[in-house]
Amino acid sequence: MNKINVSFEYGQGMLSVDLPGERTDVFVPGETVPDPDYIPFNLIEEKTRESIRNPIGMEPISKLVLEGSKVVIVFPDRVKGGEHATAHRKVSIPIIIEECVQAGVKKKDIKLICSNGLHRKNTKAEIRRILGENLFNGYWWTGQIINHDSEDYDNLADLGTDEQNNPVIMNKEVYEADLAVCIGHTLGNPYGGYSGGYKHSATGITHWKSIASHHIPDVMHRDDFTPVSSRSLMRRKFDSISMHMEKKMDKKFFMCDAVLDTKGRQIAVFSGYAKKMQPVSWEIADKRTNVKYAKEKYDIMIFGMPQFFHYGNGMGTNPIFMMQAVSAQIIRHKRVMKDNCVVVFSSICNGYFHDEEFPSYRETYELFLKDYHYQLPDMAEHGEHFAMMKHYTDQYRFNYAYHPYHAFSMMSCGHLAEKHTSAVYCVGAYEPGFARGMGMKTRATFEEALKDAEKYVGKNPKILALPRTFKTASVHLDMMG
Repeated sequence: MNKINVSFEYGQGMLSVDLPGERTDVFVPGETVPDPDYIPFNLIEEKTRESIRNPIGMEPISKLVLEGSKVVIVFPDRVKGGEHATAHRKVSIPIIIEECVQAGVKKKDIKLICSNGLHRKNTKAEIRRILGENLFNGYWWTGQIINHDSEDYDNLADLGTDEQNNPVIMNKEVYEADLAVCIGHTLGNPYGGYSGGYKHSATGITHWKSIASHHIPDVMHRDDFTPVSSRSLMRRKFDSISMHMEKKMDKKFFMCDAVLDTKGRQIAVFSGYAKKMQPVSWEIADKRTNVKYAKEKYDIMIFGMPQFFHYGNGMGTNPIFMMQAVSAQIIRHKRVMKDNCVVVFSSICNGYFHDEEFPSYRETYELFLKDYHYQLPDMAEHGEHFAMMKHYTDQYRFNYAYHPYHAFSMMSCGHLAEKHTSAVYCVGAYEPGFARGMGMKTRATFEEALKDAEKYVGKNPKILALPRTFKTASVHLDMMG
C-alpha cells in the first residue's frame, strides 16, 4: 500500500505519521488551492485610501467630522494577528487619521482603542508590534492608545436591550465619539462566518453580558451554527447588537475591513456602513474562504496542536481550549465530514493551563469533573457566578488575563465536537487524564488512534489531513460542485 508521511504540530515540535496515500487528502490553506490574488504591496496604500474615501452606504470621513470632533478608532487585538509592515491596521489607521486631520480634527481629539473584548488586554510591547512604531510613538505616550475594559463600569454605556432582547453594554468613549471607526479583518471565522463588520463591534467593545447572549449553548448548539454560516442566529445577534448601538449613538460605525489571504495580505479593502458593506466584502472573501474541494466525504480528520496558537501560550495544552479547537475545525469543515466521523489530533497535553493568562480555566475545568456535570452544556449555569468573581476580573483588568466568562464561551463551543463526531482522539498526551476529562479518547501514537477508530469508520477510511492547521489562516471546506 502506498504511504505518505505527514507531520503535525505537537507542543514545540512535530509528530509524523504514515497515512494511506490513496485514501488521504492533505490540505494546506493557500497552497493546496491557491488564494485569490492579493493587492500588490506598492498599491496597498492607494487602494486602502480609495476605499476609505469612497465608503459604501455612508458619507466619507471628510463630511462626518470637523474641528472639535472627537474620533475613536477601534482596532483588533493581537489574537487577529497582523504584525507585518503592510498589515491592515498599519496601513489603514494612518490614512483615517490623515482624513480626520485634513477635515479639521485635532490630534489630541483622536483616541485608539484595542477591541480585546473578553480577551486579555494587550501589553505595551504587543500594541507596539500590531500598530507599528509611528502610530505607537505618536499616540501611546499621551495616553491616546488604550485597551477596552469590559469591567470598567465608569467607562461603559448601558443601552438596554435590542430588538432580540440582547443586553447591549458598550465602551462609553466609543458611544460618545462623534466618529467611531472600526478596523476589521474579513477572515473565515467559525463564529458567524467572518470576523470584522458587526461581529467586531458586538464582541470587541462590549460587556460579558452582551457576549453571553450569543456565546452560549442555546445559540451555538443550534442546527444553523454547524457547519459555519453567516446566516446563523449568532450572526443575526451580532448584527442586532451592533445596529442597536448605532441607533442609540444616532450614527453609523465607519467600518474599514480588509479581506485577507492566508498570509495576512489584503485581497480587497471595503469601507462604510456595515449593513451595506458586509455582504459585499463577504462576496469577495467567499472566493478564498469557501473552498469546494472534497470529491467524497471523509471518515477521519487529523491535525496537530502546537502549545501556542491564537488565544495564547497554553492553548494547545489547556484541555478546555483543546476541545474548543477541535470543535472549531468541525464547524469549519462539517460539510465534508461524514456523520460518524472521527477526529484525531496530537497534543502534548501536559496539564499546562497557563494560569497567569487564563486564571479561571483550571477552576472551571475542575468544576466540570464533579457535581453531576455529564456534558459541557451543564456548565453554562455557572457562567454568571464565575464572571462576577472579583479576583478573576481584577486579573483581567490589571494583569493581562482573560476574563473568567471566556472559559464558558469556549466550553459552549467545545461540546460541538462531541455532538458531531463519533470520537475524538488525543495523541501523545503527557498527562492523558486532562484530555479524558473533556471526553476525549487517548492513545500514545497516531497509529494506535487510527487502528482503534476502525470500530467507528471501518478499515479503509477516507482521511482529511490538515497540517499547519493553527499556523495558517483557515478556510471552510465544502464538497466539489
